[in-house]
Amino acid sequence: MRRSSLLIAGLLLVPAAFSAIPNVQIAEPKTAFAPFEYVCRRAAGPLKIDGRLDEASWADADWTEVFGDIEGPAKSAPRFRTRVQMLWDDQYFYIGAYLEEPHVWATLKDRDSIIFQDNDFEVFIDPDGDTHDYYELEMNALNTVWDLLLVKPYRDGGPAVHAWDIQGLKTGVHVMGTLNDPSDRDKAWSVEIALPFFVLKECIPGKPERPAVGDQWRVNFSRVEYHLDVENGAYVKAKDPGTGQPLPEDNWTWTPQGVINIHYPEMWGFVQFSSKVPGKGKEKFDRRPDEEVKWALRKIYYAERARSFENSPFSTVLGSLGLKNEAALRVKGWSYPPVLQTTTSLFEAIYAAKSGETWHIREDGLVWKETPARPAAK
Repeated sequence: MRRSSLLIAGLLLVPAAFSAIPNVQIAEPKTAFAPFEYVCRRAAGPLKIDGRLDEASWADADWTEVFGDIEGPAKSAPRFRTRVQMLWDDQYFYIGAYLEEPHVWATLKDRDSIIFQDNDFEVFIDPDGDTHDYYELEMNALNTVWDLLLVKPYRDGGPAVHAWDIQGLKTGVHVMGTLNDPSDRDKAWSVEIALPFFVLKECIPGKPERPAVGDQWRVNFSRVEYHLDVENGAYVKAKDPGTGQPLPEDNWTWTPQGVINIHYPEMWGFVQFSSKVPGKGKEKFDRRPDEEVKWALRKIYYAERARSFENSPFSTVLGSLGLKNEAALRVKGWSYPPVLQTTTSLFEAIYAAKSGETWHIREDGLVWKETPARPAAK
């Protein structure tokens, strides 16, 4: 049922099969839909996961764009520079990160602590790009890890599976300075991660264990950074003098979210897996044309959920959704207007192509494609 077309009759007959969505306000991203793109090369040899990023494969691997504010370029640039590299082989998806930091600080030592209470580095991976069933990994400069699986984004009802662990995960941290020592000025800390594909396949049932050359995943990286003071020779979070509470953390990301919420998988970057090793030829990122129709569906989702939050019923009439730029929903090669189907608590929007392929989105944000079955050979 999960990716099957939800016809109105079926919806009315089996409402218990679907959990209610939270009645929450979903902010629409305030930045353009323009996720960054990265071509991930194959590692040229073994990698020692110690955080140092000193193997030849890392030396030649491309860097991502420098991180910006989570809300986008309209906000101030981050105080410190952050960049990421990626590699892969038959067993692992590798991530290397460089975090400029004059005051390397971390306190949490127990696995699955709420790591973003410290300065941290975070990884988010949605292998099939449907915005459901994705992975989150956070780590601090003590190499303490928090890994969890999201069945859905929190806005769509979650839940987060905190007991889930990445079996076979390898992580390393290298501090260019001295950890938790305010008496000197540090340079940076770097992170090295090896994520086993045999675990990452859990969210893409029926697919091979590892990506094929040319496959694309949705990925983003985040950095949480607090303002620090020094008291009695130790770092403490700086406080608002008016309230006495810690100042809000900064949130810096590879690709901007357009909202202060990393759990918008539709805004994450694109990572394309390549057969080439770093430094051996160029490869162009090949953006899939279907991403345009998926984004059009996402705009409808934002509008339908806005109606729901205001206690209005989902609508089958596109013009009643209050879309600021309805013309942007016209996607070349796809039917217009899209079909909208609703019940009192559910909706589905559908675009169709002449080939018979259809793209769908429903009230909890799941987006999926259906392809007509080929006639059996005679």
